[in-house]
Amino acid sequence: QVQLVESGGGLVQAGGSLRLSCAASGRTFSNYAMGWFRQAPGKEREIVAAISRSGGSIGYGDFVKGRFTISRDNAKNTVYLQMNSLKPEDTAVYYCAVSNRPSTGYFISLVDYDYWGQGTQVTVSS
Repeated sequence: QVQLVESGGGLVQAGGSLRLSCAASGRTFSNYAMGWFRQAPGKEREIVAAISRSGGSIGYGDFVKGRFTISRDNAKNTVYLQMNSLKPEDTAVYYCAVSNRPSTGYFISLVDYDYWGQGTQVTVSS
């Protein structure tokens, strides 16, 4: 079992920045690919960013367009999402997730993730 706790969400003005953190416990963190997803009211959950277990492979949702950066610190069992140039349409609950799949790559589909955090709210005002 893996426990994930997100933090760093909040209210920010358009153009501002936030850094989300996701602390993992319960298993060897460096064995697993990680991802950040988001879900806005009335919309489906979508991939924001994903990172391989080593951090050497990274992928982003199409809407990111260079504004966000995912990273991980395996010594601290933590994955981060640095979000810059935030827009009102980025408003959503952001979730981190862990994949149990035996791969050296990353995953962008919800079905490939096995454990989820409780989410952290990000609100961007115009």
